[in-house]
Amino acid sequence: MTEQASENPAAIEDSAATDDAADAPNGAETGAAVAGAVDGGTPGYRSGATLPFRAELRRQLRRRRTALAFGLVVALPLVLVAAFTWGSGDSGGLPSFGALATFGGVNFTVFTLATAAALLLTLIVALVCGDAVAGEAGWGSLRYLLAVPVSRARLLGVKLAVGLATSVVALLVLTVTALAVGSAAFGWHPLRTPRGDELPPVDALWRIAVMVGYLAVCLLLVAALAFWFSVRTDAPLVAVGGAVLVVIVANILDAVEALGAIRSVLPMHYAAAWRGLFTDPLQWEDLAKGTLSSLAYTGIFLALAWWTFLRKDVLS
Repeated sequence: MTEQASENPAAIEDSAATDDAADAPNGAETGAAVAGAVDGGTPGYRSGATLPFRAELRRQLRRRRTALAFGLVVALPLVLVAAFTWGSGDSGGLPSFGALATFGGVNFTVFTLATAAALLLTLIVALVCGDAVAGEAGWGSLRYLLAVPVSRARLLGVKLAVGLATSVVALLVLTVTALAVGSAAFGWHPLRTPRGDELPPVDALWRIAVMVGYLAVCLLLVAALAFWFSVRTDAPLVAVGGAVLVVIVANILDAVEALGAIRSVLPMHYAAAWRGLFTDPLQWEDLAKGTLSSLAYTGIFLALAWWTFLRKDVLS
């Protein structure tokens, strides 16, 4: 807290300006008093200057768990290249992106993203967003943050923004690493689809960019779910594990064909809709449905998080 205050010279200047307000004309003095009352009751206090995003992001990136998560993201493409290089088994059956991963860097990138989104990226997003508030509560520092005072709405907003920013960086690092490692190992060739079509690398790149954006939207649901759990518990592992468990159960239920049309409203039903980007013509319908579904669930879970935390008795 002391470091944060020392890095905020604007707050010191505002305090000095408050001391000089006694010599100001009557109207200016009244205006300063009203402004202070509106923004927290103390002249010179600005709620917008508390808990700065940059400081929280720097704190997040310095944590060992964040370094470990980024290390796994960078290591995954290397491990996959080693597996494809040393493996000699024939996959057999119908072609898939896994069977075509060694046809070039773009094919390898698509396979890596699809593989990581199923578990690794889900776990990383749940980790950084599930620990956002529950971690502070677990350390016993949450009540001191609110005593600064930091408004509850601002605390939630900054914590969520930092979690989302960290998740996006992890996704981008994985994409760039997979493209670089895959191109170095398997060459720069047209993307080959399971249907036998070939797309020029430049054409494939923008489709991969859209795929990354779609995966980010789908992971928003995981982030919002983990964040909701995070404001409900003081144990970060409960928040992270709860979010991952819900995603796993949703995927299991989605595989039960007997549920019929009910599966279309499950949270992760359209998680693989990115496959429509690599067909001719492109299939946008499921992508649009998946985007709307993910945004709807994200809005619901974030609304629940705000509603819960703004009414919660914070004792940790």
